[in-house]
Amino acid sequence: MSRVIVIGGGAAGMMAAYSAAQSGHQVILLEKNEKLGKKLFITGKGRCNLTNVCSMENFFTNIVMNEKFLYSSLYQFDAQAMISFLEENRCEVKVERGERAFPASDHSSDVIKALQMAMKKAFVKVKLHTECKKLLIENNQIIGIMTKENETMEADAVILACGGLSYPATGSTGDGYRLAEQAGHSLTRLAPSLVPLEIEESWCSELQGLSLKNVGITLKTEKEDLYHGFGEMLFTHFGVSGPLILTASSYYAQIDKNEKATILLDLKPALDLEKLDKRILREFEENNHKEFKNSLHELFPMKLIPVIIALSGIPEDCRVYDIGREKRRALAGLIKALPMTVTGTRGYEEAVITQGGIRVQEVNPSTMQSKICSGLFFAGEILDLDALTGGFNLQIAWSTGHLAGSSIPW
Repeated sequence: MSRVIVIGGGAAGMMAAYSAAQSGHQVILLEKNEKLGKKLFITGKGRCNLTNVCSMENFFTNIVMNEKFLYSSLYQFDAQAMISFLEENRCEVKVERGERAFPASDHSSDVIKALQMAMKKAFVKVKLHTECKKLLIENNQIIGIMTKENETMEADAVILACGGLSYPATGSTGDGYRLAEQAGHSLTRLAPSLVPLEIEESWCSELQGLSLKNVGITLKTEKEDLYHGFGEMLFTHFGVSGPLILTASSYYAQIDKNEKATILLDLKPALDLEKLDKRILREFEENNHKEFKNSLHELFPMKLIPVIIALSGIPEDCRVYDIGREKRRALAGLIKALPMTVTGTRGYEEAVITQGGIRVQEVNPSTMQSKICSGLFFAGEILDLDALTGGFNLQIAWSTGHLAGSSIPW
């Protein structure tokens, strides 16, 4: 039996503590907050999209960084294993559109309760209001930790599951990165991800509150196209948000801060340019004697029409019969590629996850143990691993936590 300290009481940390205790170890879970699972509690607007039950092949296509590193952890503890774990601990699970799994109650608190129940049954000791200040290491071997209050706690193994920098109000303030660097580990570039984007054009804020479904976007720099996607987005007072934009932000996070990025919004992705031109022509023929501003109601939401008119360069009071083929085709081109200049993100305060983290080349993917410091293990967002929205990031937390806990030697 080894003495194990898990630092961080979030998704990865609770699973790691349970897994280590199930393997027969003496486990203490340290959490600096007043309760466990603060970030988990607000996940999915409180509903907690806890995993995704798509095929493993599809699962890996939703991982943005270092998917091969996750082969061992995901195959050993997959989405079905997580659902079984929850249901065994009195949390029923349902599956919705996109293969996304949620607690049947729609309450994230039930997921937290299930994890707490499992840890209690496995005799995990939980210490709240306890922050780790320093890892105690001798000859590249973990021997314990020191708390912020200078209390020394001995350990044969330590699992760092402190999360990243996203949602700092929940306690994710980068503590784990500092501790990992103390042990000799290095970090990749950190950036907020799955985060709303800020837009330069003032007309975006004029559309605040407008939600668009079934639209397409292309995120690009001057050098390359970074992302093509289809789905739902939302205009805000600062720019754009919604599932489609959050996904795009995972790719925006990878570019140099000095690079200019543009989003091209396709308002009619089901129609190519020729078919769209014919559709506009049909609308114009039906509204031939009307002013331009009164001819677009079948094409766009009311709120969007003034913006389209302004960007088209066609006077709003121009009679439709005066709009020639060239201007009509230019309008079609605008509808297929409405440009928005990205100036940045909303930062870690609104980011679902942190992109970047501990270099996975310094961690054994079969055990989650450090290759630099014996007895030091990692789980969850602290690692340079991230995925798109849909429950994938939480499954990474469950899988890496479970593997770290079950890999600790006696």
